[in-house]
Amino acid sequence: MSATKTRTSSFSRNFASANSSQIPGLKHGPNGTVFISSGIPDLDKILGGGFSLGSLVMVMEDAEAPHHMLLLRNFMSQGLVHNQPLLYASPSKDPRQFLGTLPSPAVPKDDKSSHRDPDQEKGLRIAWQYKKYFGENQHSSDSQGGKHEFCNEFDLRKPLERQFLSGKHIDCISIQDSPNLVTLNDRCATFLSRFPSDRSISSVGRIAIQSFCAPQCEFSNMEWDMLSFVRSLKGMVRSSNAVAVVTFPPNLLSPSSCKRWQHMADTLLSVKAIPDEDKELEKLLTGYQDMVGLLNVQKVARLNTQVPVILEATTLSIKLKKRRFMVLECLNQAPIDGSSGSSYGTTGSCSVSSKSGTLDF
Repeated sequence: MSATKTRTSSFSRNFASANSSQIPGLKHGPNGTVFISSGIPDLDKILGGGFSLGSLVMVMEDAEAPHHMLLLRNFMSQGLVHNQPLLYASPSKDPRQFLGTLPSPAVPKDDKSSHRDPDQEKGLRIAWQYKKYFGENQHSSDSQGGKHEFCNEFDLRKPLERQFLSGKHIDCISIQDSPNLVTLNDRCATFLSRFPSDRSISSVGRIAIQSFCAPQCEFSNMEWDMLSFVRSLKGMVRSSNAVAVVTFPPNLLSPSSCKRWQHMADTLLSVKAIPDEDKELEKLLTGYQDMVGLLNVQKVARLNTQVPVILEATTLSIKLKKRRFMVLECLNQAPIDGSSGSSYGTTGSCSVSSKSGTLDF
């Protein structure tokens, strides 16, 4: 008799959650989706958890300001902090120099408060029988807690430490002098072959490609070749435990090619600079002076589901808190004529007449 095989369906439970939960930098979502962090806490909340594992993220650049570099730096730094292998492609001659501009994770306030001076500890009087419990609790919180958070807050003024850059899990490629995309495609295929899409997730990879159709590249005029590479990259990433982020300037592409690129993306983001002196926009929005740019979420990845993602807001303001930390906030309309109320009506009556009597509809 033939051996009976267990029937599996798309609704079967993923038993890899126990193994993958031990890997830092992974979060499980609905429908068996696994997320990795974008490096920006606010963006992870907007996207429902982060970047979906096996998805292609595309960022449309702005020709007036390099705000896309903020997204790319935080994405790369978050992967290096979690010891996730990284493949970085850039149109510059020496892409490894860009690693020196990656931000460093900020020290949480809890860690600062936990490291107390011995002089301050002398002034703290605790009964001798409770001192041992105080030490054990502090030790257990350090062991469980998470030096590796899912998403760190990165200090843009502090460079990443060398210990994260000295590993062998960083691969840099220069696409400036390459006449075609064969070499880049082979390097991406070799890199992604290390992360097969199995049930047990042992490691996760990240791919970051900067300014893919930049004029420095010799293949910048081969729009069909670039489109076929994006399609091939999406297929390779979908069948692996990795996420690819590609930034491109849409003004260098034809309108038809730009639409095709946007259609190929699982998650589509776009950044836009804000003019320095725009009096009309300053009157319309609150906190205009603190804004650096705008982030538009045009598409969110929908893996293992057909339910659309409905966002509360698709256009967000990019701000730098204390000129160090990147923050995303919803746009708020400034009050009109000095009124401090909301834009919605606060009265519940159907008529604004002050006369008493029956309501006139």
